[in-house]
Amino acid sequence: MNLSFLEKKLKVNFKNKDLLIKSLIHKSFDSKNNNEKLEFLGDRILGFIIAKKLLELYPTDKEGTLDKKLASLVNKKMCLLVCKSFELERYVKTSSSNKKNFKIENKIISDACEAIIGAVFLDQGIKVAERFILDLWAEHIDNTTQTKIDSKTRLQEYSLKKFKKLPIYKLIENSGPRHKPTFKIEVKIKNTKSTTGKGFSKKDAEQNAATELLKNINLL
Repeated sequence: MNLSFLEKKLKVNFKNKDLLIKSLIHKSFDSKNNNEKLEFLGDRILGFIIAKKLLELYPTDKEGTLDKKLASLVNKKMCLLVCKSFELERYVKTSSSNKKNFKIENKIISDACEAIIGAVFLDQGIKVAERFILDLWAEHIDNTTQTKIDSKTRLQEYSLKKFKKLPIYKLIENSGPRHKPTFKIEVKIKNTKSTTGKGFSKKDAEQNAATELLKNINLL
């Protein structure tokens, strides 16, 4: 695996190349020596750095507003978006890597992005990891000045106005590994068919369920 081109794109020269290699190995390729723990670490480092930056940029914002901005910046879709330019799918190792015309799942690429962040932190320290993250997320952080009303809030406002009742959320399923569970949530409002949503936190799953319901009633 020639990683020199990837290092140039990342703008990080790893002292320990094995950390970068490990960050690109999915558990389907190697059940023991893979990127799960680096991803676990990278996810926490990413959240910490972005939260710290938001506090610096918006010192007068309330906690709820900051939380919405953080949620819009730290998620699997954003990781996938910021890593597009790296062409990580060319480097990530999965059980299907040797097959022709295979396509790696977006979640695997997003997980690898977080694993790389974890590897950068372990190899270079928090200062380099912070610069690495903020360089990648710079454009998207700038866009947080225009935070949209989230789906859950919009659905709540609609339900209260029309039915004088709050939406009801119910946990349907909890699956996946303990450190990275997947939640399935159902949401109901009066006189409307329920919808479900999935996410890597209950909050994300509730948002996705609310989004689907809003689509069903033509509010999105």
